[in-house]
Amino acid sequence: MRVGVVDYGLGNLGSVANALEHLGADHRIFRDPAEMDAFGALILPGVGAFGDCMANLERYGLAAPLAAWMAADRPLLGICLGLQVLAESSDEAPGARGFGVVPAHVARLAASPGCKVPQMGWNQVRRAPGAEDCPLLRGIPDGSWFYFVHSYCLPSAPGWAAGLTAYGGEYVSMVRRGRVAAVQFHPEKSQRAGLQLLKNFLDWSEEAP
Repeated sequence: MRVGVVDYGLGNLGSVANALEHLGADHRIFRDPAEMDAFGALILPGVGAFGDCMANLERYGLAAPLAAWMAADRPLLGICLGLQVLAESSDEAPGARGFGVVPAHVARLAASPGCKVPQMGWNQVRRAPGAEDCPLLRGIPDGSWFYFVHSYCLPSAPGWAAGLTAYGGEYVSMVRRGRVAAVQFHPEKSQRAGLQLLKNFLDWSEEAP
Protein backbone atom coordinates (compact mmCIF):
# COMPACT_ATOMS: atom_id res chain seq x y z
CA MET A 1 0.00 0.00 0.00
CA ARG A 2 1.25 3.46 -0.90
CA VAL A 3 0.60 6.37 1.48
CA GLY A 4 0.03 9.85 0.13
CA VAL A 5 1.25 12.84 2.16
CA VAL A 6 -0.79 15.90 1.22
CA ASP A 7 1.29 18.94 0.26
CA TYR A 8 -0.73 22.15 0.35
CA GLY A 9 2.13 24.49 1.19
CA LEU A 10 1.82 24.45 4.99
CA GLY A 11 2.48 20.88 6.11
CA ASN A 12 5.45 19.58 8.10
CA LEU A 13 6.31 17.32 5.21
CA GLY A 14 9.98 16.60 5.87
CA SER A 15 9.51 15.18 9.36
CA VAL A 16 6.49 13.12 8.31
CA ALA A 17 8.30 11.72 5.28
CA ASN A 18 11.34 10.88 7.40
CA ALA A 19 9.19 8.99 9.91
CA LEU A 20 7.51 7.02 7.12
CA GLU A 21 10.93 6.29 5.61
CA HIS A 22 12.10 5.00 9.00
CA LEU A 23 9.10 2.66 9.10
CA GLY A 24 9.83 1.41 5.60
CA ALA A 25 6.51 2.69 4.27
CA ASP A 26 5.89 3.18 0.57
CA HIS A 27 4.92 6.84 0.45
CA ARG A 28 4.84 9.89 -1.78
CA ILE A 29 4.35 13.61 -1.12
CA PHE A 30 1.79 14.92 -3.60
CA ARG A 31 -0.15 18.07 -4.51
CA ASP A 32 -2.01 17.01 -7.65
CA PRO A 33 -5.48 15.70 -6.69
CA ALA A 34 -5.43 13.45 -9.77
CA GLU A 35 -2.85 11.30 -7.94
CA MET A 36 -5.09 10.47 -5.00
CA ASP A 37 -6.54 7.26 -6.43
CA ALA A 38 -3.04 5.76 -6.45
CA PHE A 39 -2.95 5.78 -2.63
CA GLY A 40 -4.44 3.42 -0.10
CA ALA A 41 -4.22 5.94 2.74
CA LEU A 42 -3.58 9.66 3.17
CA ILE A 43 -1.79 11.76 5.80
CA LEU A 44 -2.85 15.40 6.14
CA PRO A 45 -0.12 17.17 8.14
CA GLY A 46 -0.39 20.79 9.12
CA VAL A 47 1.65 23.69 10.43
CA GLY A 48 0.18 27.17 10.15
CA ALA A 49 -3.23 28.78 10.34
CA PHE A 50 -6.72 27.30 9.92
CA GLY A 51 -7.89 29.80 7.31
CA ASP A 52 -4.70 29.60 5.26
CA CYS A 53 -4.87 25.82 5.28
CA MET A 54 -8.42 25.68 3.91
CA ALA A 55 -7.66 28.41 1.36
CA ASN A 56 -4.61 26.53 0.09
CA LEU A 57 -6.49 23.24 -0.12
CA GLU A 58 -9.10 25.01 -2.23
CA ARG A 59 -6.45 26.72 -4.35
CA TYR A 60 -4.76 23.44 -5.24
CA GLY A 61 -8.06 21.67 -5.89
CA LEU A 62 -7.58 19.33 -2.95
CA ALA A 63 -10.48 20.31 -0.68
CA ALA A 64 -13.31 18.60 -2.57
CA PRO A 65 -11.36 15.37 -3.27
CA LEU A 66 -10.33 15.16 0.39
CA ALA A 67 -13.94 15.68 1.48
CA ALA A 68 -15.02 12.89 -0.88
CA TRP A 69 -12.23 10.65 0.42
CA MET A 70 -13.45 11.05 3.99
CA ALA A 71 -17.10 10.70 2.99
CA ALA A 72 -16.16 7.35 1.42
CA ASP A 73 -14.57 6.35 4.77
CA ARG A 74 -11.12 5.81 3.29
CA PRO A 75 -8.09 5.84 5.64
CA LEU A 76 -6.87 9.31 6.56
CA LEU A 77 -4.71 10.60 9.40
CA GLY A 78 -4.69 14.33 10.17
CA ILE A 79 -1.80 15.78 12.18
CA CYS A 80 -1.96 18.98 14.27
CA LEU A 81 -3.65 21.54 12.00
CA GLY A 82 -4.75 18.50 10.01
CA LEU A 83 -6.97 17.64 12.98
CA GLN A 84 -8.35 21.14 13.42
CA VAL A 85 -9.52 21.53 9.81
CA LEU A 86 -11.68 18.41 10.19
CA ALA A 87 -13.87 20.51 12.50
CA GLU A 88 -16.52 22.99 11.41
CA SER A 89 -14.80 26.26 12.31
CA SER A 90 -12.10 27.85 14.45
CA ASP A 91 -11.53 30.87 16.67
CA GLU A 92 -8.35 31.37 14.65
CA ALA A 93 -10.21 32.25 11.44
CA PRO A 94 -13.73 33.58 12.00
CA GLY A 95 -15.82 32.98 8.91
CA ALA A 96 -13.60 30.24 7.49
CA ARG A 97 -15.16 26.81 7.17
CA GLY A 98 -13.40 23.54 7.88
CA PHE A 99 -14.36 20.16 6.45
CA GLY A 100 -17.03 19.79 9.12
CA VAL A 101 -16.68 16.02 9.48
CA VAL A 102 -16.10 16.48 13.21
CA PRO A 103 -19.13 18.38 14.59
CA ALA A 104 -17.15 20.78 16.74
CA HIS A 105 -15.56 24.23 16.91
CA VAL A 106 -11.84 24.78 17.49
CA ALA A 107 -11.13 27.16 20.38
CA ARG A 108 -8.01 29.00 21.50
CA LEU A 109 -6.20 27.37 24.39
CA ALA A 110 -6.81 29.28 27.62
CA ALA A 111 -3.60 30.50 29.26
CA SER A 112 -3.31 29.75 32.96
CA PRO A 113 -0.54 29.58 35.57
CA GLY A 114 1.99 27.05 34.31
CA CYS A 115 0.20 26.69 30.97
CA LYS A 116 1.49 29.17 28.40
CA VAL A 117 0.02 29.55 24.95
CA PRO A 118 1.13 28.13 22.60
CA GLN A 119 1.59 24.76 24.23
CA MET A 120 5.05 23.62 23.17
CA GLY A 121 6.51 20.40 24.46
CA TRP A 122 5.61 16.99 25.78
CA ASN A 123 2.25 16.10 27.26
CA GLN A 124 0.28 12.97 27.99
CA VAL A 125 -2.55 11.45 25.99
CA ARG A 126 -5.03 9.19 27.71
CA ARG A 127 -7.71 7.15 26.03
CA ALA A 128 -11.14 8.74 25.94
CA PRO A 129 -14.01 6.76 27.48
CA GLY A 130 -15.25 4.27 24.93
CA ALA A 131 -12.04 4.43 22.88
CA GLU A 132 -10.06 1.85 24.82
CA ASP A 133 -9.75 -0.35 21.72
CA CYS A 134 -8.72 2.45 19.33
CA PRO A 135 -6.55 0.77 16.66
CA LEU A 136 -4.14 3.70 16.50
CA LEU A 137 -3.22 3.20 20.14
CA ARG A 138 -2.43 -0.51 19.98
CA GLY A 139 0.67 -1.30 22.01
CA ILE A 140 0.87 2.25 23.36
CA PRO A 141 0.44 2.54 27.15
CA ASP A 142 -2.35 4.80 28.32
CA GLY A 143 -0.96 8.18 29.36
CA SER A 144 2.00 8.03 26.96
CA TRP A 145 3.84 11.25 26.15
CA PHE A 146 3.65 12.97 22.77
CA TYR A 147 5.04 16.23 21.40
CA PHE A 148 2.68 19.19 20.96
CA VAL A 149 2.99 22.62 19.33
CA HIS A 150 -0.32 24.47 19.09
CA SER A 151 -2.41 27.41 20.28
CA TYR A 152 -5.87 26.04 19.43
CA CYS A 153 -7.67 22.85 20.37
CA LEU A 154 -10.92 20.91 20.25
CA PRO A 155 -12.66 21.34 23.62
CA SER A 156 -15.02 18.50 22.65
CA ALA A 157 -15.71 16.23 19.70
CA PRO A 158 -19.06 14.43 20.08
CA GLY A 159 -18.86 10.90 18.76
CA TRP A 160 -15.22 11.32 17.73
CA ALA A 161 -13.07 11.64 20.87
CA ALA A 162 -10.35 8.97 21.07
CA GLY A 163 -7.67 10.70 23.19
CA LEU A 164 -7.70 13.42 25.83
CA THR A 165 -4.98 15.76 27.11
CA ALA A 166 -4.90 18.10 30.10
CA TYR A 167 -3.39 21.57 29.66
CA GLY A 168 -5.13 23.96 31.97
CA GLY A 169 -8.42 22.27 31.13
CA GLU A 170 -8.93 19.02 29.27
CA TYR A 171 -9.30 18.92 25.49
CA VAL A 172 -9.60 16.32 22.75
CA SER A 173 -6.15 15.50 21.40
CA MET A 174 -7.16 12.59 19.18
CA VAL A 175 -10.27 11.84 17.14
CA ARG A 176 -11.46 8.83 15.18
CA ARG A 177 -14.58 7.51 13.57
CA GLY A 178 -14.58 4.82 10.94
CA ARG A 179 -11.38 5.04 8.91
CA VAL A 180 -10.80 8.75 9.51
CA ALA A 181 -8.58 9.81 12.41
CA ALA A 182 -6.50 12.78 13.50
CA VAL A 183 -4.18 13.81 16.32
CA GLN A 184 -3.35 17.24 17.76
CA PHE A 185 0.22 16.21 18.61
CA HIS A 186 3.06 15.44 16.22
CA PRO A 187 3.65 11.67 16.11
CA GLU A 188 6.57 12.20 13.72
CA LYS A 189 8.34 14.11 16.53
CA SER A 190 7.21 11.89 19.40
CA GLN A 191 9.91 9.22 19.31
CA ARG A 192 8.89 5.64 20.09
CA ALA A 193 5.22 6.24 20.91
CA GLY A 194 4.77 8.43 17.84
CA LEU A 195 6.40 5.93 15.50
CA GLN A 196 4.22 3.20 16.97
CA LEU A 197 1.11 5.28 16.29
CA LEU A 198 2.17 5.86 12.68
CA LYS A 199 2.88 2.15 12.26
CA ASN A 200 -0.53 1.39 13.73
CA PHE A 201 -2.12 3.73 11.19
CA LEU A 202 -0.34 1.98 8.33
CA ASP A 203 -1.34 -1.47 9.59
CA TRP A 204 -4.92 -0.39 10.28
CA SER A 205 -5.22 1.11 6.79
CA GLU A 206 -4.50 -2.29 5.28
CA GLU A 207 -7.03 -4.14 7.41
CA ALA A 208 -10.47 -4.93 6.04
CA PRO A 209 -13.02 -2.28 7.04
